[in-house]
Amino acid sequence: KAHDIPVHTDAVQAVGQLDIDFSCLGVAAMSVSAHKLGGPTGIGALLLGRSIEPTPILHGGGQERNVRSGTLDVPAIAGFAAALDAAMNDRVERNARVSALRDDLIARIQRAVPDAVLNGAPILDEANRLPNNVHFSFPGCQGDALLMLLDAKGIECSTGSACSAGIAQPSHVLLALGASQTAARSSLRFSLGWNSTQADVDAVVEAIAPAVERARLASGTLVDHA
Repeated sequence: KAHDIPVHTDAVQAVGQLDIDFSCLGVAAMSVSAHKLGGPTGIGALLLGRSIEPTPILHGGGQERNVRSGTLDVPAIAGFAAALDAAMNDRVERNARVSALRDDLIARIQRAVPDAVLNGAPILDEANRLPNNVHFSFPGCQGDALLMLLDAKGIECSTGSACSAGIAQPSHVLLALGASQTAARSSLRFSLGWNSTQADVDAVVEAIAPAVERARLASGTLVDHA
């Protein structure tokens, strides 16, 4: 900001989880999405500082401060607003419940797969860990193999962000955090939400050790836990 460089922040994972104040962040733009809040897919919002003049992506009528001309998806926008209200109204209580599920999932995965590596802040560092995010690396596994094995058990998880789907490269975020190429390729993210239950956690814990064992056999990797 001191050098007049506009900064955009992707707050999709933060809104509804953290106390966000756009005016206090000091950024020029911030994007959020409804689907992370339990709202409709395909609708989001871009918050812009009043002095910012972005380049239009669609020309015509000049709606949305000339950024995007065209007819708006009113039902989706209304659903987004309702989801955001609900997410903010029960944020403290929901985060406490989801954090408890997160901690239980982390502890039980570590017992089921003792050499699994928790990525990010330590489990007790609440200030630097989102309440809904569990991210592990599983040595000797390919993340894609684990993904398919868990999917067969009805468990939805991810090897990376949606915008990197189909890209056969390790996560650039994990690499920037200091993870090796091998560790980055062996990683999975489990996301919890407003509708997550203890039964969901139990299902992951029951499936994770057999899935890791099969993924290691498929890659020809044996890990000595002695």
